[in-house]
Amino acid sequence: MMRNNEIYRTFLIQCAITVTASILTAILDIRFGIITLIICIGFIAVYMISTGKRYRRFAKLSLDIDRILHGDNHISLEKYEEGEFAVLQSELYKMVNRLKHQQQILQDDKIYLSDSIADISHQLRTPLTSINLLLTKLSASELTDEKKFEITHRLYEMLSRIDWLITTLLKISRLAAGTVDFRTENTSLSELIQKSCSPLVIPMEIRDQKLIINADGNFSGDISWTCEAIGNIVKNCMEHTPSGGNISIKAIDNALYTEIVISDSGDGIAEKDLPHIFERFYKGDDSDENSFGIGLALARMIVTRQNGTLKAENDSGAVFTMRFYKTTI
Repeated sequence: MMRNNEIYRTFLIQCAITVTASILTAILDIRFGIITLIICIGFIAVYMISTGKRYRRFAKLSLDIDRILHGDNHISLEKYEEGEFAVLQSELYKMVNRLKHQQQILQDDKIYLSDSIADISHQLRTPLTSINLLLTKLSASELTDEKKFEITHRLYEMLSRIDWLITTLLKISRLAAGTVDFRTENTSLSELIQKSCSPLVIPMEIRDQKLIINADGNFSGDISWTCEAIGNIVKNCMEHTPSGGNISIKAIDNALYTEIVISDSGDGIAEKDLPHIFERFYKGDDSDENSFGIGLALARMIVTRQNGTLKAENDSGAVFTMRFYKTTI
């Protein structure tokens, strides 16, 4: 306790006052000097005892905080509720809760990172295994030119899948890290949807699917990222729509929001899959074998980062409703 300079100085001052007062009163009367000395010593003793108790409580509090910081979550600070300890206890309680919350977030992030790495490894391993098998076949000397062309084409498809997966994962990581700056651009809803669906026109023709667009109004937001979101949803609908089916896109614009509704004529989304349809790497039982389960997750991230919402439901097929609000909701 005496290592504290403030207490040490206070003690010296009290001793000096005691000696001075005792000498001055002793000059008048020796009995007054003795009484003054006894009283001053009593005050000093009371001060030192009370300060010592407070120091012991501070030491106990310091020990409890140290135990909390080292992972002991069963320490209660409610016993420090008197005098200045009440204020200190309140602030420490807030700090401890914040630390526990941050610790839980870090733990969840570790689990999420571990699961994500495992999922990414699994997603990459499948096409890489296929590529190795195809390369083995391609090295066979007895292959015809037609067979070599077929294997080369399949290799190109596999490499394209890996390229798309890595690119999409990088986009998701950028969005999750908050490093994407969305621009505000203006265009018509019709042009936005046409641009979003242009890479899928030929695959739809091959599948004999019809794309129906009914758009009226304007869109204000990041055109490039929004095209990515719409394209991923339309691609999902295309993969779950039978040959000869329809994919419909309706878009409207009003004073509150811009709404884009994408629906298909497929079998819809299984009820058990609906709550998980936007989860990263989630694949339903009827998912395409080439699906990675990240397109819809990326779409929702893009929409929500632009003050929007994205939901999925069933109505004679799958229905995806995308809304971009013009005011904060």
